[in-house]
Amino acid sequence: MAEQPSVVIREIEKDRVDFVLHNVDLAMANSLRRTMLAEVPTLAIDLVEIDVNTSVLADEFLSHRLGLIALDSSGVEDLAYSRDCACDNYCVRCSVTLELTAKCDSEPTMTVYASDLYKINDSQALGKPVIRDPQGKGPIICKLRRHQELRLTCIAKKGIAKEHAKWSPCAAVGFEYDPWNKLKHTDYWYEVDANEEWPKSKNCSAEEPPDPEARFNYNAVPSRFYFDVETVGNLTPKDVVLEAIDTLQKKLAGISIELNKDAVERSNAQSGGFTTYKATDYGGQTPGADMGYGNNAYGGADTYGADNYEGTAWN
Repeated sequence: MAEQPSVVIREIEKDRVDFVLHNVDLAMANSLRRTMLAEVPTLAIDLVEIDVNTSVLADEFLSHRLGLIALDSSGVEDLAYSRDCACDNYCVRCSVTLELTAKCDSEPTMTVYASDLYKINDSQALGKPVIRDPQGKGPIICKLRRHQELRLTCIAKKGIAKEHAKWSPCAAVGFEYDPWNKLKHTDYWYEVDANEEWPKSKNCSAEEPPDPEARFNYNAVPSRFYFDVETVGNLTPKDVVLEAIDTLQKKLAGISIELNKDAVERSNAQSGGFTTYKATDYGGQTPGADMGYGNNAYGGADTYGADNYEGTAWN
């Protein structure tokens, strides 16, 4: 029996987690990496309604800077995507509204920080700027000279980094396997000696060095993958990893459902007009029915249901 996937957490910090994933193939491990980078939903400023801007920054430049400010995204799953919301533009069900008002009335230059953004509805943490510096001010938005002013409204929406990088919860995701290069997947360019000119990865200490006299194993495959996930603060590292796994589960379940529908359609075509419904792995539902995911076979407690409905319908 094949060994089950396992995770060993080596280090964990407020905005970083270092872990080792065992007993999965390279495709699955890389899919997890890509999902953490690009498909975990977060909250970011997407629309900026500018009433007054007399700073030296153009409206578009200012809007871009505002979009890159990390916003607290805990509880973002309760927020709808704008494309799925019935409202015309935005509403409380699909967005969070922030305002910024700043005016310099003195000779010294005035610095506007992310902490100067304030929510219209301040009852939840969702949408508040992430502040990590000791002064509690956050990133600099812009600087104002005397008589310069900013007055604007920001609309933060839910999205993923596939749409725009501002929605990515990760600053970087370190990913490595085979640190000793036993599989020869990497060619090291060198002038004299590759061992001297290429520094060893810290992950080399977790594996035995290769035997230079051993024969090359053409059937060897990687089974241990080293992850170093650094977040920007809008989600905790734990939430990023778990949400990425959940997203992968749903994508795989969706593929399985579509493949099952295709198989049923082909069977129907071959049966000459008879449609045969058999018990499926998705809760015994007939094709076309609303199939809930629930706890699934990709890490959950059940395997999409278990009843034995069989029947024949005349087309």
